Amino acid sequence: MQLMKLAPLVLVAGCAAVGPNYKAPDVAVTRQFVGGDSGPLAQVAYRPWWRDYKDPMLNELVETGMKQSLSILQAQERIRQARAQLRQTGINSALSGSAEVDKTRAGTDGGTASWSTTSSLGASFVIDLFGGVRREQEAAKANLAASQANVGTERLAWLAELVADYADARYYQQALELTRKTIETRKGTLDITQQELNAGAATDYEVAEAQAALQSAQADLPSYLAQFRAQVFAIATLLNVPAGPLMQKMEKGAPQLSIPGTIATGVPADLLRNRPDVRYYEAVLHQQVADVGVAQADLYPSLTLSGTVSGTSSTTSWSFGPSITQAIFNQGSLRAARDAQVSAAKQAEIDYRSTISGAVEDVQVAQSNLKQYRAQAAQLQQAADSYSRALGLAQTTYRNGAMTLLDLLDTDRSEASARISAASARNQAAQQWATLQIAIGAGAGYAESPEEQPLPPKAPAK
Repeated sequence: MQLMKLAPLVLVAGCAAVGPNYKAPDVAVTRQFVGGDSGPLAQVAYRPWWRDYKDPMLNELVETGMKQSLSILQAQERIRQARAQLRQTGINSALSGSAEVDKTRAGTDGGTASWSTTSSLGASFVIDLFGGVRREQEAAKANLAASQANVGTERLAWLAELVADYADARYYQQALELTRKTIETRKGTLDITQQELNAGAATDYEVAEAQAALQSAQADLPSYLAQFRAQVFAIATLLNVPAGPLMQKMEKGAPQLSIPGTIATGVPADLLRNRPDVRYYEAVLHQQVADVGVAQADLYPSLTLSGTVSGTSSTTSWSFGPSITQAIFNQGSLRAARDAQVSAAKQAEIDYRSTISGAVEDVQVAQSNLKQYRAQAAQLQQAADSYSRALGLAQTTYRNGAMTLLDLLDTDRSEASARISAASARNQAAQQWATLQIAIGAGAGYAESPEEQPLPPKAPAK
């Protein structure tokens, strides 16, 4: 049933619940991603894709953070809240009552005091004639499913931040190392120029140029170091750990993240199952549809069975009987509330459809970016290697007096810039690989808690 064309609400007292029965909307998605040729994917929620980077430190950080990330822990706590709210529905919502016992001592002036005991027991049970209680419980179950799916969304968002921060930290370390090599190269150039000045073969201007080039490279170090430390601080926050010990581990250094091999992205229909945000919005849609039934049931009479038993030490009395309540003067308000809930359900369907479209776009963009950034990283690395060879030749030529200092420094700057650009492109490609994994929902269920498991199916009535 499409929510956009809600069928008339049908009432079958004592048998069917009022309001529309939920059915997942039919969503038309393309058969394949643009440029994709892979078939359907199996369950990818438990795939530990970050291990493909083959970086032990990253693996350690993921394992630690999965257990103590505040965002993940908070999402898991929302599941417990939703379970408690579910227990409030059904029979617990329909049944109410209380017991009371009073014991008093009374007397008069000069008379004998005596004790008296009064007790009472009252209970009431709402007969779910029109299914309002059942719809309320259905909505609570859908809310629980939404909370369970939301943990996967939080887990993927956390993984995206962690991998990005870690990759950037290693990139800035690589930039520091490359800059230090540039500094050593320019120190050598300055020494040669100074020697030539002493021999009368160079000018003060050339020495100043060589010194300025050295100082420019030295000035880059604090910026790269600051950005490296900022990434480590961000990782510490994600892991909910002190930054000091983590900084000591990270400062030991490690290579940049590699760019793992190709990824099977599956087909767009896989996202309906594998993306936790899609499952979250479908659960929200289910909840909103069930709430339409709750609002509809409020328009009809309510039948309640009530009974009381009360007595003292000498007498006992009881009463029992049904009562019917029908809203009359606030029917307009109740109908408006029902209509507002129908609109809320329609909005939830739009959110659901929009999330699916966004998920398909995420995969398409990440898949395209990975391909292009991978090619860019390879080309920039080749350019950096070529500039390194050119710099070596330029240094030899300069020592032989066949090249000016300005030409040598220009080649030096080009080589240093190419090395940094190649490292940056490699970092972008490595992160896009992670972005594509997250876009298809991989890793959303890794290290999930027992609370994240869906409710067992209801046993069929005998």
